[in-house]
Amino acid sequence: MADDTEEVSDISNPKFTRDLVTALNEMFLEYKNLSQSFKEVKAEKESDAMSAELVSSSDMQAALCKLVTENEELRNKSEEILSENQWLAGIISSWTRSSLSLQQLHGATKRSDDRIGLG
Repeated sequence: MADDTEEVSDISNPKFTRDLVTALNEMFLEYKNLSQSFKEVKAEKESDAMSAELVSSSDMQAALCKLVTENEELRNKSEEILSENQWLAGIISSWTRSSLSLQQLHGATKRSDDRIGLG
């Protein structure tokens, strides 16, 4: 058994050295492949993250545009309602003045069947 161990790990043995170099080359190639795969996965993950950020940013921009449009519509509607309110306030004021004038006129005139002061 001791001879087998010495033979397997004997660096001067050409077969052992060849097998060792072959295994090392295979490990190196596997490392290169894994390293390349890792870089590709990392790049893809970063790309997906950027895409998600862009989509999120795009969605936010669309939502912002929608809110700006809605805000402008509400501002216009508010101005219309304010204008209508002022117009109606003018009408009510006119009616109030007319009502007061009518009450004064009514108080100054006599009823047709009132005969007081005729003679």
